[in-house]
Amino acid sequence: MPDPTEAAVYFIGNATTLIRCHGFTLLTDPNFLHSGQRAYLGWGLSTRRRTDPAMEIDQLPPVDAVVLSHMHGDHWDRVARHGLDRRLPIFTTPHAAGRLRRQGFGNAIGLRPWDDRVMLRDGRGLKITALPARHAPGPAERLLPPVMGSMLEFGGEDGRVDMRVHVSGDTLLDERLNAIPRRFPDIDLAIVHLGGTKLLGTLLVTMDGMQGAHWVELIGAAHNVPVHFDDYEAFSSGLDDFRRHVNRLGLEDRVHYVARGETYHLAGGRAGRESR
Repeated sequence: MPDPTEAAVYFIGNATTLIRCHGFTLLTDPNFLHSGQRAYLGWGLSTRRRTDPAMEIDQLPPVDAVVLSHMHGDHWDRVARHGLDRRLPIFTTPHAAGRLRRQGFGNAIGLRPWDDRVMLRDGRGLKITALPARHAPGPAERLLPPVMGSMLEFGGEDGRVDMRVHVSGDTLLDERLNAIPRRFPDIDLAIVHLGGTKLLGTLLVTMDGMQGAHWVELIGAAHNVPVHFDDYEAFSSGLDDFRRHVNRLGLEDRVHYVARGETYHLAGGRAGRESR
């Protein structure tokens, strides 16, 4: 039986990861476009990918569920739509779940902030809780699809939690996030979406390096892995920007930088990287 206190995060690219813990395998924000291909963001907007994913969709291991932060073309693309098993449970926003069901993914489950669902198997449990997030400032938020963060709690059928993993989703730093560390004060591992994504070259819709560093400070996770920082032309804030602000706040011991194709391991407070 896998060590219940161990988690492994394999970074495929953009916000796409494979999270393995306690016998469960989750796929986040599936994006398998290649360099040069365009992701479509709605309202006639698109952005070109700069990188290739570290894994093709047909190379995925068996997946128990998908966690999808929102319905944008760099998080759910045409490759995922055609290549993933339509029977897979997909935990996402109500907006995205409705679209997915129309695409034939009948097990798409829409969660509002603080809603949760539990998966059970062989005496082990996984609780998935939707968390608040904000994808754009002010009234512009209404022009973008709703987004959620996720808390993944791995443990036993009795509700025991052995490992708590937080995925930020595409969000800006916002006061509605303040409730997350109050409800979940002990987070083992957090995956933070960065990039400083700008629409029309001006509208910031994901955290830049400064906001991302303050997010790490706010959430208070023991270990943090940045993703979603350089894969698309719409990104304006790279990993160096984030690293500079992390170091300025004295948080460098909490942040672990993982390249595409690498796996980050966390077990009993011990962590490390391993190339695929």
